[in-house]
Amino acid sequence: MRHQKVLVLDFGGQYNQLIARRVRDLGVYCDLLSCDMSAEKIKEYAPVGIVFTGGPNSVYGDGAPRVSPEVLSLGIPVLGICYGAQLIAHTLGGKVAHAKTSEYGKREFLFVKENPLSEGIPQKSVCWMSHTDLVAEVPAGFETLATTESCPVALFGNAEKRIYGVQFHPEVAHTEYGNLILRNFLYNVCGAKGDWTMKNFVEEQVALLREKIGKKRALCAMSGGVDSAVAAALVHRAVGDRLTCVFVDHGLHRKNEAEEVMSVFKDGLGMNLVKADAAEEFLDALTGVTDPEQKRHIIGDLFIRTFEKEAKKIGAVDFLVQGTIYPDVIESGKGKSAVIKSHHNVGGLPDVVDFKEIVEPLRDLFKDEVRKVGAELGLPEHVVWRQPCPGPALAIRIMGEVTREKLETLREADAIFREEIAKAGLEREIWQYFAVITDSKTVGVQGDFRTYENVIALRAVTSVDAMTADWARIPFGVLERVSNRITNEVKHANRVVYDITSKPPATIEWE
Repeated sequence: MRHQKVLVLDFGGQYNQLIARRVRDLGVYCDLLSCDMSAEKIKEYAPVGIVFTGGPNSVYGDGAPRVSPEVLSLGIPVLGICYGAQLIAHTLGGKVAHAKTSEYGKREFLFVKENPLSEGIPQKSVCWMSHTDLVAEVPAGFETLATTESCPVALFGNAEKRIYGVQFHPEVAHTEYGNLILRNFLYNVCGAKGDWTMKNFVEEQVALLREKIGKKRALCAMSGGVDSAVAAALVHRAVGDRLTCVFVDHGLHRKNEAEEVMSVFKDGLGMNLVKADAAEEFLDALTGVTDPEQKRHIIGDLFIRTFEKEAKKIGAVDFLVQGTIYPDVIESGKGKSAVIKSHHNVGGLPDVVDFKEIVEPLRDLFKDEVRKVGAELGLPEHVVWRQPCPGPALAIRIMGEVTREKLETLREADAIFREEIAKAGLEREIWQYFAVITDSKTVGVQGDFRTYENVIALRAVTSVDAMTADWARIPFGVLERVSNRITNEVKHANRVVYDITSKPPATIEWE
């Protein structure tokens, strides 16, 4: 099956991944690609619609990203958002000017004329603005379709050309009917069929993997995280025992995590899963190490060496399976946004495995889509919704030296935090939440005794893509229960604090 596709051209805005996710959530496949894509390449891509994203530039500034006028004459529907809208106006002869009054945050906007994007939306509603420039005059042949109190052109368009520009951000949750505006563009303007579903994806990928791998052998390094778990389950659905998975138990996992991986995938799904017990080696290697980067290097290097031992027992394979997902591809520089990291899902493994080709069955999916695929494959809910965890796992949630005592304290505290978040029904509202054992000790009173024990920090954030994050407003009652349980049930912890720092300036992880 060949999916209809929408092309999202990336002009460097902060919400660009969110735009792509919204389009996919509405049942239409899309790619987020660089704004410098030529008209010829766009024709080859053959999208049913194009979205110009927002961006930090002024269209009349030096070095501002532009688009060829030819792109707007291909006959393909276009929706410009914020900078994208200004770019459409500027390219087609309209006027963009510096706003007398910049708009940030929630604003009321008013439709002044019915149009394909307004179907099912009240004349007045709330939108989310973030701009200092605005469209002062629409191009010839275009009409103003909506306004705000200080923005004369909040939405403009040309029905015949099927080109529209919207000054606000329909992709963010704060825009009251933003999803409906995007849906109207996709279905009313682009004529989308809505053929992008995870059920279709699973069926197609299984067929493709069977054809690609055939009777050959595949190997997967399973970390226990969602991405590698779903990738392995998908390949296993396609080729069964021709897939071998290796799970390196480095002793730094969260409470019961290693046992769960073996239970779900080996016992439950019948996967050919090998467990490499290396906890003692990892803990010995970390003795006396306090620098977080040094911890990462030690764990990464030892992980590769451990995996290499198991891979040699298995021998040559044809395919190495990796859980690469779409944000990894974007962060490696596929879009316009700066290269955030050179991605390799399991760094270094290709150098130690005798294989012919890498298979990345999830590379076109966002994290929420990966979870949907996991559910479609029948993975248990606790696996599908498992909290993200960095490669070095609890080692970088322990400030200072990693010891067996600190690991046990942190595991118990973290488990209590996750359990209470789940009891409160907040596990799907919060992007990430975990406990940290700090390198500080404080005086406490437990029972009739004076104590001098560890401070446990709780971290919880809301986010869309982890590029930016805000601290989660967990109800005080939930935080109180977590604190009481940790200080009563966990050895060597007598104080609990809550981290209320956003990203930036902080990162999500503490190390």
